[in-house]
Amino acid sequence: MSEPEQPPVLRVRNLVKAYGGAPVLRGVDLDVDEHQVVTLIGASGSGKSTLLRCVDLLEQVDDGQVWLDGQDVTDPRVDADAVRRRIGVVFQAYNLFPHLSVLDNVTLAPRRVHGVPREQAEATAMELLERIGLAARARAFPDQLSGGQAQRTAIVRALAVQPRLLLLDEVTSALDPELVGEVLALVREVAAGGMTILMATHEMGFARSAADVVCFLEGGVLLEQGPPEQVLSDPQHERTRVFLRRVVEAGRL
Repeated sequence: MSEPEQPPVLRVRNLVKAYGGAPVLRGVDLDVDEHQVVTLIGASGSGKSTLLRCVDLLEQVDDGQVWLDGQDVTDPRVDADAVRRRIGVVFQAYNLFPHLSVLDNVTLAPRRVHGVPREQAEATAMELLERIGLAARARAFPDQLSGGQAQRTAIVRALAVQPRLLLLDEVTSALDPELVGEVLALVREVAAGGMTILMATHEMGFARSAADVVCFLEGGVLLEQGPPEQVLSDPQHERTRVFLRRVVEAGRL
């Protein structure tokens, strides 16, 4: 007897979202399997960030469904806060609490939301900070960090709650070019460790080298998806080809 098929960690079907009558997502379908890294590419305004916010239930969907480990989390009876506790999310802005140290930023959610004792939360946090070379900055405050250090801290904060799914929204877009590499190196390490990741990015080199699936969005429609080499080197849709030509012309691929 064959094993029952494992559902994707994330399944999105016919997702629709509009603001003030203007459609932003127009029936998006997407699966993210266990341990996969799925990257969303496309021009600004294509719907990448809105899709992530809908997955995390920060935006109420207008139509369609989102499943997390087989549970329909868009069901209005679902506890949205309980869903968010299973998802780690990092946005373009670091969103660190300025009055808290790096260590306190990282341990706040495990202690306050998940009920982890302080000593245990701090031990886990220090292990994570040690891995990314920030243990010496544990008592520093956000305004004492470089942009790269702050963004790496934000990613570690998301990992500290051991999320089922990690959402990353253009986490390098606010960084100086020389700091981008250190943040992407951390994301690569997290991906190599088996984390399931859905990531919106303008970093085509990262998408090519680290993603399992690349999805191209335009105008709120997922026009093309597939392995990085296929989508980035041999796109099938004309709009994908136009987008990638512009990326190449800008020296970003």
